[in-house]
Amino acid sequence: MAKYGLIGTNIGYSFSKTFFSIKFEREKRKDSYHNFDITKIDQLPEILKNNPDIKGLNVTIPFKESVIPFLNKLDKEAKEIGAVNTIKINKEGKLIGYNTDHYGFAKALMEFLPIKEKKALLLGTGGACKAIKYVLKTMNFDIIQVSRTKREDTILYSDLNRELISKNYLIVNCTPLGTFPNIHEFPNIPYEFITKKHLAFDLTYNPRETEFMKLCKSRGAMVSNGLKMLEFQAKKAWTIWKS
Repeated sequence: MAKYGLIGTNIGYSFSKTFFSIKFEREKRKDSYHNFDITKIDQLPEILKNNPDIKGLNVTIPFKESVIPFLNKLDKEAKEIGAVNTIKINKEGKLIGYNTDHYGFAKALMEFLPIKEKKALLLGTGGACKAIKYVLKTMNFDIIQVSRTKREDTILYSDLNRELISKNYLIVNCTPLGTFPNIHEFPNIPYEFITKKHLAFDLTYNPRETEFMKLCKSRGAMVSNGLKMLEFQAKKAWTIWKS
C-alpha cells in the first residue's frame, strides 16, 4: 500500500484528494491520498519523515516555486518552466520534481482552438502562470503578462485598455482571485472590451463558474474553468508516479 498526497495552503476543497480517492476505490487499490495543509514549505521534510510510505506528492499554491530547493532533481521541463506541481519519490528516497500543469493546460486548450489570433493576456505571475506561459510559447502565441507590481517583463492592470483587450483573444486568469471561499473576487480588467471572439480561461475550478468567467460570458466570450486541466494533469502525475 502506497501513500500519495497534496501539499498546499487552505486545500480543504482539493480536487486532487477527491480525484485520486475515487480512482483508488474504483480500481480496488489499497493506496491512499492525503491533504497536507501547511503554511510554510519548510514543513515538507517533517511530512516526509512522518510518512515514510509516501511515493508521490502534488504541489499547489503557494509552493510551486518555493518547493524546488527541497528537491534532489528536476525534470527537464520543470526546470525550464521554473515551477513544480508533481513530486516523485523514487526507490532511493530521492525527490524528483515534475510539472504536469503544462500538459493539462495544453490538452484542455486544444478543445477551443483555433482562436482568432495567437495573442494572449496572462493575469498573474506565479508558478501556475509559468506553466501556461511555457505552453503558449511552444504554440507560438504572443504573450503579455499582467501583474499588480511593475516588472521588466509585465504590464500593470491599470495599463489594460480597449486596444490591448481587443487584440488579445485569449485571457487566462492564473491568479487565485475568485477561488472558494472568496468567490466574489475577480481580476480587475476592463470587461466591457471583451467580445464573442475571446476565450476566457480561469485556472480556478472551485466554484465551477467564477466571477471572472461570468463577466466574460456576459460579453459573449467562450469560457472555461480549470477542471479539465486538473484532470489531465492528475492523470499525467499518476503516470509519472507509476513509471
